[in-house]
Amino acid sequence: MRIKSTNLNGVKLILPEVFEDHRGQYVEIYNKDLFIENGIKVNFIQDDISISSNKVLRGIHSDNTSWKLVSCLRGRFYLVVVNCDEESEGFGSWVSFTLSDLNKSQVLIPPKHGVAHLALSDEIIFHYKQSENYDRARQSTYKFNDTRFNIWWPVSDPILSMRDEIGEYVD
Repeated sequence: MRIKSTNLNGVKLILPEVFEDHRGQYVEIYNKDLFIENGIKVNFIQDDISISSNKVLRGIHSDNTSWKLVSCLRGRFYLVVVNCDEESEGFGSWVSFTLSDLNKSQVLIPPKHGVAHLALSDEIIFHYKQSENYDRARQSTYKFNDTRFNIWWPVSDPILSMRDEIGEYVD
């Protein structure tokens, strides 16, 4: 497993090793000891999966306490991580990645960073580990096209939930 720093402080690109033979593949996507050896001392307590179809865009969602470890189990998606700490000098800075079931890449996302993903294949399975239990009351939502961020997206007409279209939860 190789762990690389990115342009956003605390955001890491994780490249698992893939073992392949005539039977298929084996990929270790999480190993607490390897993470600790690489300075990542996050205690993950919840795993979630989101399934989306082509052109569905989810996010930008963040909170102030949760670490997330994101991977793609099926398909391919465009992932954006945004510094959402409005008190930070780096507020609004973002970085993007293409994650897929072929490249097996993962992204570690620290608290106060928003995450959004856009499905680039017919179906994606977005997997993430979290260091906190999900709590809607702690969530912040920013519009995917918030002009403060100026994020480039590979499509101009994504499929959005009401939450993501207006930038807040709707009951």
